[in-house]
Amino acid sequence: MTTVGAVDLLAFGPHPDDIEIGMAATIARHAKLGYRVGLCDLTRGEMASNGTPEERVAEGEAAATMLGAAWRVNLALPDGHLAEAASQVRAIVDIVRRARPAAIAVPFADDRHPDHRSAASLLASAIFKAGLRRYETADAPWHAEWVCAYFINDSATPSFVVDVSDVYDVKRQALACHASQFRPSAPGAAETRLTSPLFLQLIESRDAQFGARAGVRFAEGFVVREPVVRPLLVDRWPVAAPRP
Repeated sequence: MTTVGAVDLLAFGPHPDDIEIGMAATIARHAKLGYRVGLCDLTRGEMASNGTPEERVAEGEAAATMLGAAWRVNLALPDGHLAEAASQVRAIVDIVRRARPAAIAVPFADDRHPDHRSAASLLASAIFKAGLRRYETADAPWHAEWVCAYFINDSATPSFVVDVSDVYDVKRQALACHASQFRPSAPGAAETRLTSPLFLQLIESRDAQFGARAGVRFAEGFVVREPVVRPLLVDRWPVAAPRP
């Protein structure tokens, strides 16, 4: 699943399980509706306490298949050392220009994990440069219609939520693909924040809370800088003809 082609939605994650934690159900919903979704992991998660880089990439591929993604690619940038270095920016620009997405999803910048904060900064720089005509690569410049941030560890008041009630079980199955992180069975596996059942409970309770606030069972939250435009205050067709 490594051939990068044009997609409607492109999601970036710092590590192979981050996209699933934050927005797996949103990806599944888009795929179910016929949209093409591409996934890009910045690192192979080689600094994690459990799982080898090879295992983590394989788990990401399995999760991508579960979610119905068109492709998943891993840039193998150095885990623990994400930065706005020219080579790292260039790798991301190449993906954006080849994928030509309408929307891009990135990690929420205010997160407890330093790699997630670094990834947010790196992605902001690279996505901006992807639209500059004088930043030369083999592909033409590309401006996505908008960039949305999803939550991994920490959250805030979302700009909007996506109702994912009908596909939430797909998120559970995608997370289960990352067994090395949530249910490690290797001899000498380390106990971490992720191996505790409370971590998966935290993810699900956050999605349930967003959902309850929106009047649905489960929802995933997103943050955007721009105002979200709605055509009207009434979100339904008029019951009568417009007044003359």
